[in-house]
Amino acid sequence: MQPAGPATSWALRVLENVWQGTPGVRWGITYCLPPMPSSEPHDLLPPEITVLERGWLSANNILFIGQHDTAIVDTGYCSHADQTVELVRGTLQGRPLDRILNTHLHSDHCGGNAALQKTWPSVLTAIPPGQADHVRQWDAYALSYTPTGQECPPFRADTLLVPGSCVLLGDKPWQVHAAPGHDPHSVVLFEPQGRVLISADALWENGFGVVFPELEGDDAFAQVGATLDLIETLSPQVVIPGHGPVFADAPRAIDGARRRLDGFVRNPGKHALYAAKVLLKYKLLEWQQIGIPDLTAWAQATPYFGMLRARHFAAQTEAEWLQSLADELVRSGAAVRQGEVLHNV
Repeated sequence: MQPAGPATSWALRVLENVWQGTPGVRWGITYCLPPMPSSEPHDLLPPEITVLERGWLSANNILFIGQHDTAIVDTGYCSHADQTVELVRGTLQGRPLDRILNTHLHSDHCGGNAALQKTWPSVLTAIPPGQADHVRQWDAYALSYTPTGQECPPFRADTLLVPGSCVLLGDKPWQVHAAPGHDPHSVVLFEPQGRVLISADALWENGFGVVFPELEGDDAFAQVGATLDLIETLSPQVVIPGHGPVFADAPRAIDGARRRLDGFVRNPGKHALYAAKVLLKYKLLEWQQIGIPDLTAWAQATPYFGMLRARHFAAQTEAEWLQSLADELVRSGAAVRQGEVLHNV
């Protein structure tokens, strides 16, 4: 891999192709753009940053290679852990991984922590403070893995990403900002000199993540709005989201996110349906295919599904509701049904 020129940063994009022999696990194909003038968003990134764009099952990984240490922000889902280790190893080119930082503790953002800690035992891991006790005691329910029907291997936390503080990444100070909404404990990271924002799931190019506290009956839509206000105040020049490509038009993304949020506020049932489809699609990304009886068993064992149906879809039986969700995925092109088997698309 060539070093980046002064006007060019490298974004390492991971294209998702099925990793043969392992259903539900995808292999990263990497490429770098040649050092030439460009207005592409990733060219606004400084040379010490490498973005591994992972798709939707795993969150994007952001690697920092500084003079004195290396770091990764967010580590993907556990079924991609071996792939994540190899991608990080290849990017570091012989240097050790010194630090792991998690913007929040959803399984797609910290599922690779354990594998990276095993590979580099001296790596230090920093997490937002809200769930530090749950990590120390490893409470899979409180950490959301049991309620969402997802998995995350236990990992250790060595230090905290405290909102209002700064952390050195790639030899530059990055601000840590609280960003509740999608997750009540989430943070975003901002480098003010280059106006680079790591937005996690608070803002994507086209939307934001499911507002999980709302699924538990908490009023969190206002927090989503406040976090969007914060991002607008920071006025980032370039945004590295938790999922999807790096983008530069933050005002357009914020406007779109506010319209989406307004729709959810006016019709919470719309958000509930969106959340249920996201949870189902996420597991389908992992499974790649599943029989309807196994899908029903998983949904019955996943507390968030019971909460959603009880609050918003109680008029339907469990079987009717799951059938309607599967039909929604098929209609949207996110799945194909063949007999009693649902296939990911």
